[in-house]
Amino acid sequence: MKKIGFLRERLTHLSGSKAGSFAGDVLKLVSGTTFAQVFAILVAPFLTRLYAPASFGVFAIFLSITSIITVTACMRYELSIMLPETDAEAANLLGGCLGLVVVISALTIPLILMGRGPLLHYLNSPELGPYLWMVTPLVFVGGVLLALNYWNSRTKHFGRLSICRMISSVSTGSAQVGSGYAGLATGGSLIGASLFGQTLATAVLGRQVWRDHGELLRKSVSFRGILQGLWRFRKFPLMDLGGALLNNVSWQLPALFLAFFFSNTIVGFYALADRVIKLPMSLVGAAISQVFYQRASEVRGDRPKLAEVVQGVFRRLVALAMFPALLLTFLGRDFFEVVFGNQWSEAGIFVQILGLWMFFWFISSPLSTIFAVLERQELALVVNLAIFGTRIASLLVGGMLKSVYLCLVLFAGSGIIVYGGYALWNLTLAGVRLRASALILGQYIIYSIPGIALLILLKRLSLAPVWLTLLAGVELLVYYLLILRHEPEVWQSLRTFAGANAKN
Repeated sequence: MKKIGFLRERLTHLSGSKAGSFAGDVLKLVSGTTFAQVFAILVAPFLTRLYAPASFGVFAIFLSITSIITVTACMRYELSIMLPETDAEAANLLGGCLGLVVVISALTIPLILMGRGPLLHYLNSPELGPYLWMVTPLVFVGGVLLALNYWNSRTKHFGRLSICRMISSVSTGSAQVGSGYAGLATGGSLIGASLFGQTLATAVLGRQVWRDHGELLRKSVSFRGILQGLWRFRKFPLMDLGGALLNNVSWQLPALFLAFFFSNTIVGFYALADRVIKLPMSLVGAAISQVFYQRASEVRGDRPKLAEVVQGVFRRLVALAMFPALLLTFLGRDFFEVVFGNQWSEAGIFVQILGLWMFFWFISSPLSTIFAVLERQELALVVNLAIFGTRIASLLVGGMLKSVYLCLVLFAGSGIIVYGGYALWNLTLAGVRLRASALILGQYIIYSIPGIALLILLKRLSLAPVWLTLLAGVELLVYYLLILRHEPEVWQSLRTFAGANAKN
């Protein structure tokens, strides 16, 4: 908690009296992230018609491997760049991070050479073999980007980060679509395009950093200074790396287990389903989480007021997620056939299985900051271990019984229990009564029933999927208009996202 608080104080200190300018920079960052996500959404229907599910599966497995390794690329020292009082000390930490990136990425070469056979065997993906050499450059680029990201946050160049994310998204998506239309619709093309996009974005960001801070880096960075900085902040790799690695591995488990027990095609279906399900949290949930953290921190000493704030945020989360979660649960297959093509109908079934899991994950993630607000972080570790254990057990049981549907049902069912319990635990700690929470859930279930019932009836009457999808879109629009009318705080929370970050 002290570490988080110090980071937040450092940001405030850096912003000085230019709070408005800082808010503008954060708004640029949020806009860049949103643009990147929206561009990826627009490109997805083209990619799913150009690439087979098996190609997406190879891509997803590759990203799972590199994602796990990239977490260790800077050994979590990237977080320490924000902390020193002087830029010279921070520059040495940046130099240390870049040095560690070189070492970690270089170590992937012998690891891949020695472990290539077992890796391809256990992942049941020989198609991945020709592309494993790209693990090293992608880990290197990802690690460098991670370090530069925190240096730019320290120096308040949030506009650069926004541009970087847009460049990465546009260049990656364009290269993937271009390769597909050129007849190179393989998993390797998806991987290569991702490497191209990240490399281009990192090069642009690195050039800007060197242009503006090259003199400072040349004068300040020394081998001795790097060693002193790494020793001073040694708690980051010792205390923080394990938790970050556990959390990252936890999210990669489904793709890796589905590859081991089934096929690249199944992994491809899951990858697209997972992408669609996580989109609401990427675009909306993170914004509400930031606003909620700020408000809950302000009233942490007043338990009745804290309960009021938490209950209000819980209501908004339920309002935003209930109807779309039910839509995906009942119409996922129809939606995927229309938007992504008939060959992705299986991914739509996966979404139907995971729809309610998405709802409970969506509402529990922002509420989880209550543990930090009340300085009960040890409870979060318990929950993370429970999530990790139940995911492994669910995927193992389903895989050993050779049923991908059972895998996902157990995965979703255990997730509903854990995330539902997680949300309830946070609500109880904040002083929100169980009856109040139940009434909120019941209220929005009732609001959702007419629209869902109409769609189910029309589906049973064999209405074409395209018309069902269009009607669902209209219903979703009407639902949110009604929510914004009767729950103006929802819109207010999203609008004040940048301002809340600026104050923090």
